Amino acid sequence: MKIAVLKEAAGETRCAAIPETVKKFIALGAEVAIERGAGANASVTDADFEAAGAKLGTRDDVLKDAGIILAVSGPDPQSLNGAAKGALLVAALDPTRRGDAVKAYAAAGLEALAMEWMPRITRAQSMDVLSSQSNLAGYKAVIDAAGTYGRAFPMMMTAAGTISPAKVFVMGVGVAGLQAIATARRLGAQVSATDVRSATKEQIQSLGAKPIFVENVAGIEGEGAGGYATEMSPEYQEAQAELISGHIAKQDMVITTALIPGKPAPRLISDAQIVSMRPGSVIVDMAADAGGNVEGTIAGEKVVKHGVTIIGATNLAKSLPADASALFARNLYNFLSVFWDKDQGRPVLPDDDEIVKGIRLTQGGKVVHERLTAA
Repeated sequence: MKIAVLKEAAGETRCAAIPETVKKFIALGAEVAIERGAGANASVTDADFEAAGAKLGTRDDVLKDAGIILAVSGPDPQSLNGAAKGALLVAALDPTRRGDAVKAYAAAGLEALAMEWMPRITRAQSMDVLSSQSNLAGYKAVIDAAGTYGRAFPMMMTAAGTISPAKVFVMGVGVAGLQAIATARRLGAQVSATDVRSATKEQIQSLGAKPIFVENVAGIEGEGAGGYATEMSPEYQEAQAELISGHIAKQDMVITTALIPGKPAPRLISDAQIVSMRPGSVIVDMAADAGGNVEGTIAGEKVVKHGVTIIGATNLAKSLPADASALFARNLYNFLSVFWDKDQGRPVLPDDDEIVKGIRLTQGGKVVHERLTAA
């Protein structure tokens, strides 16, 4: 079985393999072919890959006879000309926004597997690219906020007087939010956090942060399938807005992470709430790509409104390309190795497996995932 690792398009700094995973795939009996320069932005040289046992070549070279194609972001379908029919394309494919590309993968006879749709189940944790990348993104959000904020994070007692610690508020306590809390705490900030899922209160407290939660609104847990947040009732939204408004006005930095799968990001911070913050405060909107949690967010840009800097954060993990590539590559290996049949020398993906059903988009020349065919 030949595994092809592609060089990513401009703007994507990560790589779908590292020397460690190349060696592991070869140990399974596979041949690994890597497009020249694939790891350059992630601090992995062609020589590093060759030393691990990979063969290097052009895209045409590596795609020829490949049974598995690994990438970080979904490649342009036209760039895959020459790929064998039935080959597995394993990457983050952004299916809901790249429907035409998914159809093109199907037409080319590729079996497209969207790693970001990995089910949130115990046996798939080591394969979950969203979690591994969100972990790094949560860390980087705080680092970016610190770089923009014009004051220090920790309390400092000096001969010239005392500097008060920064106050950081994290909205949305998933993987990214938890890492943001931990990072801000390590930097010495006073940290508080909120989420619509009441089960996260203990997680917030375990990291030494203060939970800010709506009380006495019965029957709303805010947790949907797979542990993701769901949309809240109007009553909850009203109570939350009132609570949050008073709290935000006292904060120096706010990190927002709230996403609802398949829907625009929920609006958490209004222009009126931004006005209430003191000049020099910073908001990092980690949901900028999905429309933003903050009124006035512009994806990929910093804007200043009422003296408050709003950072429209997009794909923060790729700003840490070496670590992000390492985690992503291990996710891919962990997935493929679990289904690897040593006798057949390839992965075997059962139709009735929960993981396979969760990520398989195309098969046999057709789009087969129910989330894409339901319409």
